[in-house]
Amino acid sequence: MDDLFDPPEGFTAAIVAAVGPEHCLRDPDLKAGYEVDWTRRFGGPALLVARPADTAEVAAVLAACHRFGVPVVAQGGNTGLVGGSVPRRGEVVLSLGRLNRVLRCDPEEGLLVAEAGTALGAAQSAAASTDSELGIDIAARDSATLGGMVATNAGGIHVVRYGSMRSRLAGIEVVLADGTVASRLSGLMKDNVGYDLAQIMAGSEGTLGVVTKVVLRLVPVPRHRVVALVALRGAERAATVPGAGVRAVSAAAVALARGLRRAVDGIDALELVYADGMALVREVMGLPAPPDPGAEAWLLVEASGGHYPTAMLAAALEDAPGVTSIAVAEDGAARARLWAYRERHTEAIATLGVPHKLDVTLPMTALAEFAGAVRSEVAAALGRGGPETRLVLFGHVGDGNLHVNMIGPDPDDHRGDDAVLRMVIERGGSISAEHGVGVAKLDFVTAARSAGDLEVMRRVKAALDPGGILNPGVLLPPR
Repeated sequence: MDDLFDPPEGFTAAIVAAVGPEHCLRDPDLKAGYEVDWTRRFGGPALLVARPADTAEVAAVLAACHRFGVPVVAQGGNTGLVGGSVPRRGEVVLSLGRLNRVLRCDPEEGLLVAEAGTALGAAQSAAASTDSELGIDIAARDSATLGGMVATNAGGIHVVRYGSMRSRLAGIEVVLADGTVASRLSGLMKDNVGYDLAQIMAGSEGTLGVVTKVVLRLVPVPRHRVVALVALRGAERAATVPGAGVRAVSAAAVALARGLRRAVDGIDALELVYADGMALVREVMGLPAPPDPGAEAWLLVEASGGHYPTAMLAAALEDAPGVTSIAVAEDGAARARLWAYRERHTEAIATLGVPHKLDVTLPMTALAEFAGAVRSEVAAALGRGGPETRLVLFGHVGDGNLHVNMIGPDPDDHRGDDAVLRMVIERGGSISAEHGVGVAKLDFVTAARSAGDLEVMRRVKAALDPGGILNPGVLLPPR
């Protein structure tokens, strides 16, 4: 399908029968918001947008797509960054926005049950009402949906303590390509009857089924929480070596993060921002000066527990190499002010133009060297006379996950992206830490996974979606 195609006779009527005429969108203006992703780099025409209200309607839509051989892309909050949840060549968009209810929040069982279109922030609010938390958080909490987070195995800022979305899953309901509903929602801690449906679906990017409900494990809200913003400078750098300063301060951040995890109980988050990103966020968002405004980088540390971890954190930071200044916050408003330096990065970067967003994981031993070399490697890939390019790095240094944001190249210019992904693979890292593969990284999946891994993935896909209608062209490269 190179362009939008005419639907098979009777198909549109089947979708209208499934969701009602007002929720079968065919007008170009009504479809437009579903046809491009957050980065504005990826998208295409949708045949139509179906907006089911419940699992039964999702099943009816998928049964129709299966019967007529029409490809379909599931979409939650449309906050994706790799083109994995938008149409490309005339697929149906199956929007889960109306499946947005928290069905149960049970602190005694330690479980929250919600529909897949529920925003993370809404689920967090429901958990908070029972003095509980989800153990997972991301900056896009008010728009990212639980189903989409499962589909990409989203991570976020608390992975160092609670793991990614896969670790938080206690159960799932999913609709398969032919409309079959598979459900395991008991949430039992121990339930070893057969394959784990939730784990199969986590990270599958909508290629195996459409998630309609999730069960998430809750954790108690800690009595005390503290945030520290730690200014860092690297070792004396050689002016003649490009990237030496970034490499040195990155090494200091990695070493400090490792030491803090050993010395401080209850580390929730370890986030790294660099001087150029800090300057951008302050300029665009009007934030005040951080500790040591002339620092090369800042490590944001969050810790929590039954007792204030402030003293333990202070002892661990005292005389730590590279530390020049520290700001500490214990109350909620003050903690939010420190978090803003990190969480406003994505918003600030978007003001510069259409970003190339590369979400990668490096072995901890390779992270500093990668951070120091990536700018020169991208410049070399773009060549002399290439577009003026700005790179902004930030990320979750506690788990080796860096977000490489590239502004300047045209949206369809992949030379810089390819250079970054090659660097990651050469260093034993992952080309997708938490955003998914989508279509943006499809060309590198073969290099990132062994032939045996890919064969297993293809066999699972063929078994669950023999017609290949679920999110075609995403995650799995063609043979």
